[in-house]
This record gives sequence, C-alpha cells and structure tokens, in this order.
Amino acid sequence: MKKVNCFGDFCPIPLLKARKSFDQLAIGESFMLVSDHSCTVNSLQEYFLDRPCAISVYEPLNGVFEITLTKLDPLNTTNVGLLD
Repeated sequence: MKKVNCFGDFCPIPLLKARKSFDQLAIGESFMLVSDHSCTVNSLQEYFLDRPCAISVYEPLNGVFEITLTKLDPLNTTNVGLLD
C-alpha cells in the first residue's frame, strides 16, 4: 500500500495530495495518508463523502493520524467486501 506523508503539511496540502493519490488508484486499491494535522481528517471525510471510497482513520499516537482511503466501484452498491 502506498503511503502519503503529510507531516507538517497544513490544509489544503493534505487534501490536494489525497486527491492526486486517489485519482491514481484502480478500483479496490488503497493508500494511507499520514498526518499530524487534526483538520486533515475532517477535510478528507468531507471531500470524499460523495465519492466512491471507504475511509478509515486510526490514531496510533496522540496527534498522528493514519487515514486509509480505498477506491470503490461506483457502479457496485455492494462494496462491502472492500470495507472489511
């Protein structure tokens, strides 16, 4: 899985990096964006809300966020297997 390092990046840089990485994914592929900026989680969730993707957020250390985005098939409403 590709990792996108956004340590020290402030909005909108993490969102721009996430958009670029997401556009390069094939259906079913994922990438992880790592950030130390708490607003990144909200901005990604808001931006990708209406897009065919699954987002999971993990905070391994206080203030460090690992956000995994998986591209889903927009024509398949049963993408459940990709979310597990």
